[in-house]
Amino acid sequence: MEKINNVTEFIFWGLSQNLEVEEVCFVVFSFFYMIILLGNTLIMLTVCMGNLFKVPMYFFLNYLSFVDICYSSVTAPKMIVDLLAKSKTISYVGCMLQLFGVHFFGCTEIFILTVMAYDRYVAICKPLHYTTIMDRGRCNKMLLGTWIGGFFHSIIQVALVVQLPFCGPNEIDHYFCDVHPVLKLACTDTYVVGVVVTANSGTIALGSFVILIISYTIILVSLRKHSAEGRRKALSTCGSHIAVVIIFFGPCTFMYMRPDTTFSEDKMVAVFYTIITPMLNPLIYTLRNAEVKNAMRRLWSKRVFSKANG
Repeated sequence: MEKINNVTEFIFWGLSQNLEVEEVCFVVFSFFYMIILLGNTLIMLTVCMGNLFKVPMYFFLNYLSFVDICYSSVTAPKMIVDLLAKSKTISYVGCMLQLFGVHFFGCTEIFILTVMAYDRYVAICKPLHYTTIMDRGRCNKMLLGTWIGGFFHSIIQVALVVQLPFCGPNEIDHYFCDVHPVLKLACTDTYVVGVVVTANSGTIALGSFVILIISYTIILVSLRKHSAEGRRKALSTCGSHIAVVIIFFGPCTFMYMRPDTTFSEDKMVAVFYTIITPMLNPLIYTLRNAEVKNAMRRLWSKRVFSKANG
């Protein structure tokens, strides 16, 4: 059957239809987005200027911050502008690109978090072999794998949606283009596509989450053999990782580990993993991680001191 596509643009319903609520949301989310940019940029600058790339944990943390900026930037600027706009529209091509970006950076973040858990596992459970296992070549390969994995996941999601016919209506009850809300607008049966989409996203989300839980369980059990100081240092680092995993995977599991259905709560849950989590990540890694705090303190105090003497 020939594909019929009469839709050239989509209209978002946005977070709310109440003007006063939208004005408040504009201020709040503009502030949140600035924190995302500033916080994650600060971590990247600390890693780069502090020459911390040699340490695998900071190597991956740097790219996690970069992905957080990209991930939130796919949806946040458009959402913030739309909060004050009378017409919240996006072109068909723009919608598909946004869908690709959300899943590409979201999936890449999942894989980076998984790799970071493996890094902590090796550091704590196999400390004598750490430098051999987590050498620069292997870190680069694992990082490349996270990007390739995210690309293939998002390409599959977009390919499943692009081949569907859209003949109207074109109103999306959301603030960005995601798979489930867009599938509801297709003028054909999307049951099979919905199952494949859920299997694709669900396998990655659940599989990675299970691997992370197992990794951190093994780490926590192995800490009993360490000294009190070793346990404190390891828990400081792993605690921040576990917190990030919970606040990111909780909403993702709710959204993608279910059949092709949408709920009224979906928009607020999506806000949590597209904006709140990227905002909290730098705060968690700086406040909960003593090593990152010390690295920042050393770097910026050194720069302030050199400027004062200069």
